[in-house]
Amino acid sequence: MTATPQPIDRSQARAWYREPYVWLLITFPTLAVVGGVAMIVIAVVSDDGLVVDDYYKRGKQINRVLARDRAAATLQLGAELFIDPQSIVRVRLYAGGDASLPERVGLSLAFATRAGIDQTVALYRAGASGYYAGELLRPLIEGRWYVQLQTEHWRLVGALQAPLRGPLQLHVKP
Repeated sequence: MTATPQPIDRSQARAWYREPYVWLLITFPTLAVVGGVAMIVIAVVSDDGLVVDDYYKRGKQINRVLARDRAAATLQLGAELFIDPQSIVRVRLYAGGDASLPERVGLSLAFATRAGIDQTVALYRAGASGYYAGELLRPLIEGRWYVQLQTEHWRLVGALQAPLRGPLQLHVKP
């Protein structure tokens, strides 16, 4: 006696997409691929800056920076910084005594957490004595920025919270 094969009852068989184990096998590799792509996008889009190769040379420059702070204190320098919504920068620079003011000053804006969006702008005399103007490369994003107004002989520092509402006072670093 041979057993005759029984026909398969297709009414009780479930489709593959209704099986939980199939989805379990698909989910984990898919999540790994999505996570990997997200990490690659974040790594390419965000600029985390470079590591300084010559630490000794960088350390020697600290003394030069301190000398620039002392020079600004000797000249009794101070400044007010204005940034309007169209990214125009205006600075009123004042000095004590008979100090002469330069024709051009540099303005450095460093974002607190992302070096890739830092900006350096040249400001030129604008009319009256002590007034300088220039234009930012791009508008400042919201957040904390470190500001440095400088020449090769002196510097003034400050910090601002963008967007700037009113003037920012720059002074000699304490």
